Amino acid sequence: MRKWMLLAALLVVAALLVSACAQRQPAGEAPPPAPQVTDDIGVLKIGPGEPVRLAYALVVAGPDETLGIDSRRGIEVAIDDMGGKLLGHPIELVGEDEGCNPEGGQAAALKLAADSRIVAVIGTNCSSAARAGVPTLSKAGFTIISPSNTAPFLTAPDRGPDFDGYFRTAHNDKVQGAVAAQFAYKFLGLRRAATIHDGSPYAESLQQVFADEFRRLGGTVTNQEAVGPEDTEMRPVLTRIAANKPEIIYYPIFIAAGANITSQARTVSGLENTVLMGADGMFSPDFVDAAGSAAEGMYLSSPDFEAFGAAYSDFLAKHQKKYGEKPLSAFHAHAYDAAMIIFKAIEKVAVQGPDGTLYIGRKALRDAVAATGNHAGLTGNLNCDPYGDCSDPKIAVYQVKVGEWPPKKVWSPE
Repeated sequence: MRKWMLLAALLVVAALLVSACAQRQPAGEAPPPAPQVTDDIGVLKIGPGEPVRLAYALVVAGPDETLGIDSRRGIEVAIDDMGGKLLGHPIELVGEDEGCNPEGGQAAALKLAADSRIVAVIGTNCSSAARAGVPTLSKAGFTIISPSNTAPFLTAPDRGPDFDGYFRTAHNDKVQGAVAAQFAYKFLGLRRAATIHDGSPYAESLQQVFADEFRRLGGTVTNQEAVGPEDTEMRPVLTRIAANKPEIIYYPIFIAAGANITSQARTVSGLENTVLMGADGMFSPDFVDAAGSAAEGMYLSSPDFEAFGAAYSDFLAKHQKKYGEKPLSAFHAHAYDAAMIIFKAIEKVAVQGPDGTLYIGRKALRDAVAATGNHAGLTGNLNCDPYGDCSDPKIAVYQVKVGEWPPKKVWSPE
């Protein structure tokens, strides 16, 4: 009996070996060929099990860090919503701090451009960093989508080939500056305005749009002044402004300089009751903390969160669960949308080999992003124009109440 049992076991093993051999590739037969993918500016190859590497260039340290941390969190929620994977490959997020200045933008771009495994870059936050860094990222073949660059020149028809592959989900300040001026003139009924910028492309262009629109409406612009982004003593500029008796000062700059202007304006004779107004670069609890009680009652222009898509409420719930707090700044949803546009474009153009290897044409990816139409984003229905503007711009004005965040919406265009 034992001999018969041993014989039966041997027969079972032999049958399994025969079956396995029958399923093997016939001797001498070549494996399936890899797909032949060509592209005008290069093909990114992502091997089996290797991650799809997405990068960011955001301001994640220093006085303006809430702007970048807020954007990075939007990207991270988007990755979560993809289940952490894309076409069977894990999604990896790496990044560099762009410092919200030209030097930081260039340094971040050089580091990212040296990594040929990166498929695309979300950034920059600040237009000054974009002006310096985007040409390097573009030359490296990357697709770049900014969640918060708003300077008009970045998507102007004459921006030049250095910005090939650059897009943004943020609004163009041609929209925001006009809305701010309309709020001051139509809603508040003011007729005399002064502006301050910090020399950055963002602030300089935004205050100019405000000034042009305010004059078009019939108002008078008494001063257009400038400070440095690291200046701390603002009283000389504020004193010059006070001499011309404006009813409102619009200073669309960043957190540190904006807080100094806000706190010092109330100490300058003639400005005790002047309306103060900033923009999305100061839309942060860090700004309110730095400005202190002087920020009470002032206004900030920023994206109109109430006008975002229905999915935004779900995003906020996920954000609260993941980070234990409300969003820190204004562009988390724009960063989420930027990531999702990239993921959808990759799904459209990637070619998958028989072993799971992905082949992604870099020019093909840019073209797929450029062709984005009717994308149901958190910030609205997104369509990319030929120069990289992909936003569905909605701007509102908010009023600060010290000790509460976020501020309450008080006005938006009809």
